[in-house]
Amino acid sequence: MTTTYQSLSLSLSDGVMTVTLLGPGKGNAMGPEFWDELPKAMDEVTAMPGVRCLVFRGSGEHFSYGLDVARMLPRIGAMASGNPLAAERRRLMAQIRFMQSGFVKMHESPIPVIAAIHGWCIGGGVNMIAAADIRLCSADAKFSLREARLAITPDIGGLQFLPHIIGQGYTRELALTAKDFDAQFAQKIGLVNHVYDDPDALFNAADQMARQIADLPASAVQGAKEVLNYGIGKDLEAGMQYVAVWNSSQMQSADFSEAMQATVEKRKAAFNKKSERGY
Repeated sequence: MTTTYQSLSLSLSDGVMTVTLLGPGKGNAMGPEFWDELPKAMDEVTAMPGVRCLVFRGSGEHFSYGLDVARMLPRIGAMASGNPLAAERRRLMAQIRFMQSGFVKMHESPIPVIAAIHGWCIGGGVNMIAAADIRLCSADAKFSLREARLAITPDIGGLQFLPHIIGQGYTRELALTAKDFDAQFAQKIGLVNHVYDDPDALFNAADQMARQIADLPASAVQGAKEVLNYGIGKDLEAGMQYVAVWNSSQMQSADFSEAMQATVEKRKAAFNKKSERGY
């Protein structure tokens, strides 16, 4: 039994946890409930041994309009009053760091994360999908890293995650122009892997991919995510050493023995769906 949230709906089926953004703001805008609940939800889901893949999607016609400015003003608007006190600046910095925590937990969770985007994905929405491992979208999807239009810098992970996904050049183009762009451009720059005709096709494809992931040994899949995350910003040798250490333990697992035996016997491997995660 999962916790009931106001801004998120959680549904588990055959190892795939679907997390649906609910708002309550228009277009699943990210208000106080979202920022408070996402870190808790990620902690809860990551601790569940039966979850082998996560799919994030939006409800209604959009993924997310991003930050719910009106409803978040009481939390983030103090500096707009002109109060320069150091205590206020520290409070605002702590608030930003807390808002970052949910997306960081998505990135760092051992569970693979798929983002399925339809309709608008703006600001905080782009920061959020950048924390996912795989991004898919429908042809109607539209994106914008538009924080500059609000006289702020993208500060909840986008500028850290995006350069490793689309490169420095495109990240700077999106952040400095705050322009809107469509699904075709998102695929061209590598922000999304695939574009589907409509939201229904998108959600079906995301579920199929999630189930492909969920059917594989958890330690192997999550090991790949861990090694990829570890390698960000490190040299080749560090990454090679890390994956050697990782696989030297993984090769002693029951799932590895089953995979080898199934290969010899020319049959489909029967992996332990209840096996513990690799770390």
